[in-house]
Amino acid sequence: MIVVYIIVGVVALIAAGWVFRAAGRATGRPAFRDMDLSTAFGYALGAVVVVWGIYAFFFVEAAVFFRWAVQGIIGFAIAAWIFRFIGRHVGPDSVRRQFRAMPLTASFGILTILIYAIVAIFAGVLAPHGQAEVFANVNVLPGGDPALGGDPAFPLGTDQIGRDLLSRLIYGAQNTVGIAFATTVLAFLLGGTLGFLAATVGGWLDNLLSRMVDVLMAIPSLIFALLLMTIASAWAGSEKWLLTVYMVVIIAVIDSTRVYRLARAVGSSIVVMDYIEAAKLRGEGMGYLIFREILPNATAPLLAEFGLRFCFVFLTIASLSFLGVGIQPPLADWGTMVRDLSQFINFAAFSPLTAALPLMAAGAIALLTVAVNFVVDWMLHRSSGLKG
Repeated sequence: MIVVYIIVGVVALIAAGWVFRAAGRATGRPAFRDMDLSTAFGYALGAVVVVWGIYAFFFVEAAVFFRWAVQGIIGFAIAAWIFRFIGRHVGPDSVRRQFRAMPLTASFGILTILIYAIVAIFAGVLAPHGQAEVFANVNVLPGGDPALGGDPAFPLGTDQIGRDLLSRLIYGAQNTVGIAFATTVLAFLLGGTLGFLAATVGGWLDNLLSRMVDVLMAIPSLIFALLLMTIASAWAGSEKWLLTVYMVVIIAVIDSTRVYRLARAVGSSIVVMDYIEAAKLRGEGMGYLIFREILPNATAPLLAEFGLRFCFVFLTIASLSFLGVGIQPPLADWGTMVRDLSQFINFAAFSPLTAALPLMAAGAIALLTVAVNFVVDWMLHRSSGLKG
């Protein structure tokens, strides 16, 4: 029966798209004259999604998290506009020029990243309780209403062993984001240095490093990381902190292969420049060539790649933690929270707020990923020299 409904719905959308395109062509607008049926289908589907979202927001009682998400997006958009407005009128001229050329998506991303950074740095001050602190109140429902099974001391409730979920969500920013940032920096130090070295020296060193990187890149990164983390968990034994160190090194090495490819490609186009030849004739050493001549001229693509690599590393750490081989207890991280709280989704019919608990950690992961991508897109647009 579900298949029949899906088929009928698709046919209805195609028909709606055809009518929409025909009505648009009747107005004589060039955009409708050149529109194909798939584009019109997309517009019809988008209209249905918007109508469904409005209906769910106002009339579906169980869509608590959806309403929170919509309100949060609207709130962040308003805050991003205010942030950009302030940046355009306050501060040095160079900063104001950047904010004048900045789209709203980029200001949204920068503001979100700043908020995450503040929460991560000051997690110990912002969190009402410790991340590993266990209370006698187990499975307290969120909301803080005692009549509904809540507790004012725990606004988001507690988990199965009595840990405050709000505190663990805050500390998750410090652990997940902080470890992802450190891992990305390590990957760039390793991959960038070797990539520039291969581009500068060339010859057998370039061939050796490139073939090693090709072998590592031929293996799916998440599966490879999961395999190595399984081996590392046996080495770490009862030392849980050591497994986190292994995870940082493993992910950094795997992701450094992507950084190596970019650094080598960018470096190869720079080492043939005249100023590099002049530096060699002056007798400058390898360190001077890499860090004083090549690196400053490769900053723009590397910064854009840093944002993308951070997203991939961040999601990889969350995935490994969800599978149980990532960040280990008692440290709080969002991937583990999604796994531990996933059973609460079963209570959506009885307590929508309780069912939204695992979605909070998942939403925190998604929001940061989107914010970083917004900033990276803006940086790529600026470095490409495009206008508008």
